[in-house]
Amino acid sequence: MGAHLNAYTSREQTVYYAKLFRRDVGVGMEILSDILQNSLLDAGAVERERDVIMREMEEVNKQHEELILDLLHEAAYRGGGLGRTILGPEENIRSISRTDLKNYVETHYTAPRMVVAAAGALDHGEVVELADRYWSGRPRESVTDFPVDFDAARFTPTEVRRLDEAEPRAHVAVAWAGSEWTSAYAVPLMVLQTLVGQWDRLNPASGGASTAPSALARALAAGDKCHSYVTFNTCYKDAGLFGLYLAAPPEGVDAAVAETMAYFQKLGAGDDAVLRDDDVARAKAQLKANLISQLDALAHVCEEIGRQFLTYERRLPLAELLARIDAVSLEDVRATAEHYLAGAGHAQAAYGSIAGLRKFEDCHTGNFS
Repeated sequence: MGAHLNAYTSREQTVYYAKLFRRDVGVGMEILSDILQNSLLDAGAVERERDVIMREMEEVNKQHEELILDLLHEAAYRGGGLGRTILGPEENIRSISRTDLKNYVETHYTAPRMVVAAAGALDHGEVVELADRYWSGRPRESVTDFPVDFDAARFTPTEVRRLDEAEPRAHVAVAWAGSEWTSAYAVPLMVLQTLVGQWDRLNPASGGASTAPSALARALAAGDKCHSYVTFNTCYKDAGLFGLYLAAPPEGVDAAVAETMAYFQKLGAGDDAVLRDDDVARAKAQLKANLISQLDALAHVCEEIGRQFLTYERRLPLAELLARIDAVSLEDVRATAEHYLAGAGHAQAAYGSIAGLRKFEDCHTGNFS
């Protein structure tokens, strides 16, 4: 066939997918159906997969951005499901059994919790017929006694700090409680994320102390206190995280965090120095361009269709999303920043050469008013 078959897991969804030629869509659907519904879950295969997952865990921990965001979730959702890593603790990986996997599939892989999504050179009617042929037999309810819905997300403004002087840089992530997918604040937060933006000292296109588009980027570019930063806005079904991850030299990390928190304090207060009409207009134009460019990646389109059906129970047309972005005003962004940032506690994760970073309680935006 010449197809590509794979799977991945996020904190809320598991995705099985196939990339293949138009003529092989039926075969691909049959293979995916067979994998999910008729897997033997052979004990020998389970044992072999343990080593694969352990090696994957080692690789994830070498990726500083992945590691710092895992630590941030641990701080932001202590004791809850969102606070755990996707791979889980090592003891679970080493002890999980065929029975555990079978129970999980029988508990969670039910028809109301699943979406069959497709994108590309397809005939919609054919896809519907194939979905009915291969998936209509899925049970509508769990056949086990295990809980289907896990604990609700609860934001905990705390810190996880991991000193590692073998890592020459300091990595810090800060985040505030954000919005769920269906919140009225979801789109204004997307605009706000784009407005704060990202910056990398090694990328000339990011701009400098007088040319970077974001006020925060201009402030951090003015000295040697920061290497780079990226803003994130992560939505879940009942929660969200809005924040920023930065990498800095050990001698500059404290000043970089102070500059960042002072910026977010001004943002929450609606200060004209960091939040103006032209900033919002630029962010809206950039956000729309980013969304349109993603349509070239069919894998992303397919994933988005599945997520939107699980979230909104419908496909959100691009025109509707662009119209909602166009409707966001400066006052909307100010109100959103005030709602989520003004006086609010934050979660924080720090890793690497962070001995010079001030105490967590001294990082609160209230200290920079």
